[in-house]
Amino acid sequence: MKNKVVIMVPYPAQGHVTPMLNLASALSHLGLSPVVVTPEFIHHTIVQTTHNITCMSIPDGLDEETPRDFFAVEFAMENNMPMHLDRLVRKLINNSDEVAFMVMDLLASWALKVGDDCGVRVVGYWPVMFVAYQLIAAIPEMFSLGIISETGIPQNEGPIYLGYDQPPLTTQDLPWLIGDLASRRSRFKFWTRTLARTRSLSHILVNTFPEEHRIELISNLQKHYYSTSNATIIPVGPLTQHTRYGNPHFPEEEPSCLDWLDQQSERSVVYISFGTWVSPIGKEKVRNLAIALESTKYPFIWVLGPKWRDGLPKGYVERMMDRGRVVSWAPQSKVLQHAAVGCYLTHCGWNSTIEAIQSKVSLLCYPIAGDQFVNCDYIVNIWRIGIRMDDFGEENVHRSLQKVMEDMEMEQRLVKMNQRVFGMETSLRVTTNLTNFVDNYTS
Repeated sequence: MKNKVVIMVPYPAQGHVTPMLNLASALSHLGLSPVVVTPEFIHHTIVQTTHNITCMSIPDGLDEETPRDFFAVEFAMENNMPMHLDRLVRKLINNSDEVAFMVMDLLASWALKVGDDCGVRVVGYWPVMFVAYQLIAAIPEMFSLGIISETGIPQNEGPIYLGYDQPPLTTQDLPWLIGDLASRRSRFKFWTRTLARTRSLSHILVNTFPEEHRIELISNLQKHYYSTSNATIIPVGPLTQHTRYGNPHFPEEEPSCLDWLDQQSERSVVYISFGTWVSPIGKEKVRNLAIALESTKYPFIWVLGPKWRDGLPKGYVERMMDRGRVVSWAPQSKVLQHAAVGCYLTHCGWNSTIEAIQSKVSLLCYPIAGDQFVNCDYIVNIWRIGIRMDDFGEENVHRSLQKVMEDMEMEQRLVKMNQRVFGMETSLRVTTNLTNFVDNYTS
């Protein structure tokens, strides 16, 4: 049997690498040989080989002193990484029986030209909720309707309708509205460039469940409403249940939090994490949240990196040892699955949202950037499995925690949502979708 290699290029951030590895695992079970390619700065945080998945690195060309923020990574992707990926792809072509295709995170659209130049077919991958893709695909329509300017700046607060049977979003949900005006314009340019490049893709695999507001029907209507893409949309997720490997092997510095959880009452603990890619919330908000948590009755685990602990009140970590743990990292899926955890205060990243649904843990939402605002809309208003917090004032934190921890109807909705996303029917549809895609694309 031929060794059919699949080259996989995620956007280099943990929230994108994790679902790409899960997709790679699923593809390996279908007889393919995935090679996941990341720049060196994130490569060292994942395993070199994971069973049938090979992880390879390329240089990003940046100085060691340069922080790998959004703009530095974008510069590296556009200017430094293509030639190194080109060299690696050609080497894989020469050393393999067959390179079947490349799977490219849409946010890594720079890799499309490399695939074309090397004669490798490229398939798109959208690692988050499908409706977030629709929001990007609607950019030309939003501009023509005067909702946004030619640089992406909102011109009004009106609703944004994305198609059939979809709840309206607002301009506050636009993923490029981060930072100052120059930052917003630069991020909008990134998205318009991504949209233009990926217009030619024939297939886009989406890391979401097929029932997400009738995704197949909506994707067909998308072709009618917007001329930005004629791609066939294939829901193939969430793939967490299809992999034995879970999250990438980021350093497990403090597994003791699991031992501490064993000592807590059932559904009594608040788990707090704001992700790894976007700077959490700022020192003032860290301080406000710390004070509010201290004055509540709930035990907690708070994932907070060392550089953000300056915002904590003096002696806070030591003072709270009896009732809380402040850690720089935690095995999130294991924490959420623990019987002691009753609530997750989250930034609403898609991976975190899916893990919470899988563990049937209610969500307290504080979106920060990107698709998190769209995810929050669905969590709070559509699925009703969480509530949103707009600030960390003591009274607001107390009231919100009590509501989400004691809402029995929310727990019942979580059970139903878990069945929608991870039930047998969904799993069969996802497996069938991915199997049919591989069979058709490799025959």
